[in-house]
Amino acid sequence: MTTYVTAAFCLVRDGRLLTVRKAGSTRFMLPGGKIEPGESPRDAAVREVMEEVGVDVSGVGTPLGRFHDVAANEPDAWVDATIYVTDLREQDAPAPLAEIAEQRWLGFNEELPEDLAPLLRNHVVPALRAHLATPRPAH
Repeated sequence: MTTYVTAAFCLVRDGRLLTVRKAGSTRFMLPGGKIEPGESPRDAAVREVMEEVGVDVSGVGTPLGRFHDVAANEPDAWVDATIYVTDLREQDAPAPLAEIAEQRWLGFNEELPEDLAPLLRNHVVPALRAHLATPRPAH
């Protein structure tokens, strides 16, 4: 069975998470993608976010974790994803680019839609909810 090693970002604004749907697919997921040879997970996530939604996340964000689940758009495959999280800055205006057909904001207190990728539904959103509920030190 094939395993795709990927990296992605949770882009958060006003209690909502940005999700994207790639052209030719029915599932929403995070902006991100496969890690290229010689590329770190963080560098891959930064590159993919810029390519897919036009937001520069270099120098921002923190690791959320590494998660595994069945791939959303590839039959008989798994995904091994390193996920980062950041609050979008006021000037950030994500928009669908490259292979992204649609973007949608997901509220953290909403019931999860059925069309989320398994990794997002089963692992990332629960981890993100716990992360956001943890008090952070003031800077």
